[in-house]
Amino acid sequence: MIDRDNIGKSFDPLVVDVEKGQLKFFAKATAESNPIYTDEAAAKAAGYAALPAPPTFGFSLNLAKPNPFDNFMAMGIDLNRVLHASQEFEYIAPILAGDTITLKDSVNDIYDKKGGALEFVIIETTATNQKDEHVLSMTNTLVVRNG
Repeated sequence: MIDRDNIGKSFDPLVVDVEKGQLKFFAKATAESNPIYTDEAAAKAAGYAALPAPPTFGFSLNLAKPNPFDNFMAMGIDLNRVLHASQEFEYIAPILAGDTITLKDSVNDIYDKKGGALEFVIIETTATNQKDEHVLSMTNTLVVRNG
């Protein structure tokens, strides 16, 4: 069982620079066809100061850590038993090429189902830019299968 004392736990912030090449690559990888995500002239014509991040890009920012799973390991979670159940996004303001994004993760909840056979871990992430503006909130739900 995952220690319920982890509920409310916050982890060290992660600071990530958003690069134009990252955004273009992500747009291509996700088959995003809107030119505002790959063409700076189209982005500026749409009112953006730079290329905006495509939808769901925020999730990939957390993967910029040397070990993106260290928070789970710190909670004693066996990564071999983890399933990614869901990811939710609340967009507050655009993330743009050239931004420096600070991500702060915290454990919102841990609960079990099926008599403890499945444990759910809810991680909330708040993203702010270099101006300390809240740009994105994400909720990640993991399922841990217990033996």
